[in-house]
Amino acid sequence: MALLKLTIPVLAGLTVIYWCLTMWFRAGERQRLEARWERDRPPLPQHTYVRNGIRDYDAGLRRRLVLGVYVVPIACLAVLIYAINAT
Repeated sequence: MALLKLTIPVLAGLTVIYWCLTMWFRAGERQRLEARWERDRPPLPQHTYVRNGIRDYDAGLRRRLVLGVYVVPIACLAVLIYAINAT
C-alpha cells in the first residue's frame, strides 16, 4: 500500500513535467523553424514548412523525453528503494 501511495503522486508529477517539457521544446523548435524559413525562403508556405518540421521533430523528441522523464527517475527510485530495503 505504501508503494501505491508513492507511485501515484510520482507518476502524476512526472506526467506534468513531461507535458511542460514537450510544449517548451516544441515552442523552441517552432521558433527555429520559422527563423530558418525566413532565412532560406523555401518554396513551401511557412505554415506547411513549420508543420512538417514539427512532425519530424516530435518523433525523436517523444522518445528522448519518455526516457529522460519517466525511465531514468523511476529506475533511480527503484534502485534507491532496493538499496534501502536490502541493507
